[in-house]
Amino acid sequence: MTLSLTHVPGDRVTVAHGASGTELFSYVYRPEADWEAPKPYLHPVRTLSGALVTDYRPNDHRWHKGLQLTASHLSGQNLWGGNTYVHGEGYLALPERVGSMAHVAFAETAAEAGRAVIAEQLTWHPHGGGLWAEEERRIEVRDVDPDTGSWALTWTSAVTNRRTEPLRFGSPTTHGRPAAGYTGLFWRGPRAFRGGRVLTAETAETAESAESAESAESAESAESAEAFVSPEGDPMGSQSPWLAYVGEHDGRDGHATLVFEHAPSNDHAGEKGAHPAHWFVRTDPFAAVAPSWAFHEELVLPPGETLARTYRVVVADGAWDRARVAAHLEGLAW
Repeated sequence: MTLSLTHVPGDRVTVAHGASGTELFSYVYRPEADWEAPKPYLHPVRTLSGALVTDYRPNDHRWHKGLQLTASHLSGQNLWGGNTYVHGEGYLALPERVGSMAHVAFAETAAEAGRAVIAEQLTWHPHGGGLWAEEERRIEVRDVDPDTGSWALTWTSAVTNRRTEPLRFGSPTTHGRPAAGYTGLFWRGPRAFRGGRVLTAETAETAESAESAESAESAESAESAEAFVSPEGDPMGSQSPWLAYVGEHDGRDGHATLVFEHAPSNDHAGEKGAHPAHWFVRTDPFAAVAPSWAFHEELVLPPGETLARTYRVVVADGAWDRARVAAHLEGLAW
């Protein structure tokens, strides 16, 4: 399970799995085009067998880059990239609103045995270049398991507001566009993953049971054979501790499964006072997932305060079902 880490200064850090010979991902921190809201990202990301599970600069959204932290609406600025959504006018080219997240320094880049760590300091900026926030980011690779054909990373970001006024995290949905609450950690899948299966910890039948026992009984009958959400149910804007996406490859046989999970500390449902998170997920016209921190309502971060979130992403060969995902997550420690 030996992991290795290769750092090309000013460009990227690549983590590889020695036994399989697979480069699991590259963390690219080299600045790119201003229009695309420059920020670090993971791409390519691969399964243990070497199958690609991310896309990079697709022609429909050039600013979609693998797995990255974003802020689609931030106090009037766009740290997502490309056009900005304006209610009543749609998506407009407003380059004066496109900001950036800049690499400052690495606190740690290390790999030993079955663990690799990338710890980074970043700054967040509006288009004009002022300092709006400082971020401490930690990406850790662990739980590499050839027997299950899977590996996992945890992504922790702690963003501190350095303005003298609140930072308002929003999304196109908070600005008037339905079912478009994308912001925060965001994954763009390969084109081949279009039309994939989506599973959550909340099956269709358990979601129905929250409304009435009668409708739950009906849902259970309909869902007993397959416990995946799509196409029977729509998880867009829903809450669940985890969400999985199963896609089929082009160019090689087989599938891959990616599982996105909230850490308990996220308080994703808001039961302990945190701003609640909701899933943004699309299977068409492309594969995309985000555990949005501001889907339905803005998240307001006062001056000097810190927004901290931790996520786990499991990357697995094969088409996992809900039971297998749940069992696997149960065996992993935070």
